[in-house]
Amino acid sequence: MSTPRSKRSGAVEARPGLLTRGLDTIERLGNKIPDPFVLFLLLFAVVAVASSVLSAMGATYEVPGSEEGVQPIRGFFTAGGLTWFTTHLVPNFIGFPPLGVVLTILLGVGIAQRTGLLNTLVRRAFGGAPKWMLPYVAALVAVSGSIMSDAAMVVIPPLAAMVFKAAGRHPVAGLLGSFAAAMAAFSCSPFITSTDALLSGITNTAAASVESLGTTHVSPISNHFLTFTIAVVLSAVAGLLIDRVLEPALERRGVSREQTGANAAVSGEGEDRPDLKMDSELTASERAGLRWAGISLVTTVIAVLAVTLPAGSPMRNEDGVFLPTSPLLGSVVFLVFLTLAVPGVAYGVSTRAIRGGADVARMMGHTVKEMSGFIVLAFVMAQFLELFNWTGLSTWIAIKGAQTLEATGFTGFGAILCFVLLAWLINFLIISGSAQWALFAVVFVPMFALLGYEPGFVQAAYRIGDSTSSVLSPLNPYVIIVLGFLKSYEPRAGIGTVIARCLPFSLVFLVMWVAVFAVFYFGGLPIGPGMYARL
Repeated sequence: MSTPRSKRSGAVEARPGLLTRGLDTIERLGNKIPDPFVLFLLLFAVVAVASSVLSAMGATYEVPGSEEGVQPIRGFFTAGGLTWFTTHLVPNFIGFPPLGVVLTILLGVGIAQRTGLLNTLVRRAFGGAPKWMLPYVAALVAVSGSIMSDAAMVVIPPLAAMVFKAAGRHPVAGLLGSFAAAMAAFSCSPFITSTDALLSGITNTAAASVESLGTTHVSPISNHFLTFTIAVVLSAVAGLLIDRVLEPALERRGVSREQTGANAAVSGEGEDRPDLKMDSELTASERAGLRWAGISLVTTVIAVLAVTLPAGSPMRNEDGVFLPTSPLLGSVVFLVFLTLAVPGVAYGVSTRAIRGGADVARMMGHTVKEMSGFIVLAFVMAQFLELFNWTGLSTWIAIKGAQTLEATGFTGFGAILCFVLLAWLINFLIISGSAQWALFAVVFVPMFALLGYEPGFVQAAYRIGDSTSSVLSPLNPYVIIVLGFLKSYEPRAGIGTVIARCLPFSLVFLVMWVAVFAVFYFGGLPIGPGMYARL
């Protein structure tokens, strides 16, 4: 009689738990999704074929309320389609709204980051906080950290762990708490970030097909009233979760406060790059740099106000006000760049990180180099979005979807909530927020516009689902990075460990963000300058 293999080997293999099996399934499904570049090439091909078939069948559409009348679907594989593509390849790319805006803001971020200004601000915030306030300071810094882009996920958690330990609190609480807060609230910040610029550009491209409905142009500040409010709320909530949930749980489990191996947070280049320093104590040079950065920022703000506030200011519109549109709102990208670059240069000159104009150019060049992947993705993404709009397929799908929702009567806030939950779920498989929004925007922005919702409001709804679930996805590369940090305290920790401890942040953030979102919606409050929920 044969003996089961596990018994022959003298050991019975335990069946993986439900959480492990679930994570394995998500990982397997996610790994089957092509790279975003290949994904958009495939989608381009799908749209090209579908539009050609529908065009041959004589498919048409008509935007309700539009004076354009009935419009035919235009096929890609036609004389007009091929001519359009070959003559618009470069304009499609160069005119891709997020491209110039994102790169411009990131040039400013590159100066502020590479000189060490942003890193020093983070360390100053941690170092000046009393023991009892550390969880709340860590949460606020983490939620605000998206101004550093993805660098926040690498710099802030290990710094928080060091400061927590120095203050006699559990370092893993600082590590995981700040990571969860930064990741699950990545799309909200008290500051204007490159994410605002990227999403707004994609939204405007998607809304081009229904601009006849009178949609409001989406700028990088169109969601700022909402994101600023939720950033304050989530900072307080995250601090409470670190203080009352995460840290007590770590103490109960007896998680080590001491590192058992080399600190994975310290890279070899940290000594040479001021933006990667991990020392919680500031040097005299860094403190002086912060003072000069502060002085330069105040001077810049005063100068901007001096040309903005007077009654005859050129920054006002023809009616002498700033809303709904004005040169001031059109200068948002310039102002964000200015408030990053000027203090960054002042700090760098003071600390000798900048010794000449060549250093500034080098820092900006490094930032563009790090964004090369985005530039390549933007090329194919721009072609896909423009083709989707040119063929009319996006509008056709949006009209069909809107008609279906109207037929079911599901067009109010409940439909928006379903959209939020869909983004929350899809985020487990598509980690790139810009790639996911590019896929969603071309369908949902026109569809909800036909139901009477502003594109900027739909974008705000998407940000809720996209942000809050990213911390739970095993496909998220930063989950793997923070796991490396965690293993120096818990060698046996796995992806499930990180996700399980971040789960309360994700779920509570989702509920709180939706609650604040509902207050803005039902209260008729603008979510940004000149941006309301309804058309």
